[in-house]
Amino acid sequence: MGAPGSMPSPELLEEYSQFFRLLSEPTRLQLLCQLKQGPMDVAGLIEVTGFSQSHISRQLGQLQRAGLVRCERNGVRTIWSIDNKLVDDLCALVQNRLRQRLEARLQNLGLP
Repeated sequence: MGAPGSMPSPELLEEYSQFFRLLSEPTRLQLLCQLKQGPMDVAGLIEVTGFSQSHISRQLGQLQRAGLVRCERNGVRTIWSIDNKLVDDLCALVQNRLRQRLEARLQNLGLP
């Protein structure tokens, strides 16, 4: 976010907002989680998610423009995969924060 104690510019804050908005869509999060397991084509993503081909393609396009996924041609198939370690880092960060909050709640309730 810049130097410690400095306030990001309004333009940068808008960029942050757009990025977090991208990640706030459950379909995109589900696709990212699925692709964390390994590369897949759209047919495989349809099978595991139950989403339509057009919906998956639209969401993957947005994730690709954000630099979070990439695709490679394999004959007639397009294989999608995670394109950035940022996805793993963000997932770990969020999981850690949620675990801390849950542990604090349990502690407040007097549960181990």
